[in-house]
Amino acid sequence: MGNFARPTVLILASLVTAAALSGCTQTRMHRGQILDPLLSSSISPGVDNRDSVVGTLGRPTFVGQFTPNEWYYVSRTTKQLAFATPKPIEQTVMRVTFDEAGNVASVDRTGVELAQHINPNGDKTPTKGRDRSFFEELFGNIGTVGVPGTGAPPPN
Repeated sequence: MGNFARPTVLILASLVTAAALSGCTQTRMHRGQILDPLLSSSISPGVDNRDSVVGTLGRPTFVGQFTPNEWYYVSRTTKQLAFATPKPIEQTVMRVTFDEAGNVASVDRTGVELAQHINPNGDKTPTKGRDRSFFEELFGNIGTVGVPGTGAPPPN
């Protein structure tokens, strides 16, 4: 190897190593509202109303499913290493409940301790009942068509 080739190979090897290791870096992501602790703690029951909450925190992340009197502000920070599943490291869910007049009735906060990991069950939805084979599905109704008590219409 010549004098010129050795530094080129070292630089190329360093670049390849740096590119390979850059895939192993940790990524932090934020989703939802950016809740300022000072502003979110200033919301008080009996003092604030819908307009003042919107003015302070902005529009809610979502409104309660069964009542429009519950507003939720969700903030979540996750970390992810390379191709692994993101893991929550910080989470705040702030629920603001209003009375019928539109005034703040209560403010509740929860953190990452209530975050749940949901593990889907593969590509098949579990159902209750019998597991029937292909041939039972195909030939299972033979002899039951038109038999009284099976739900078939009576013969004329």
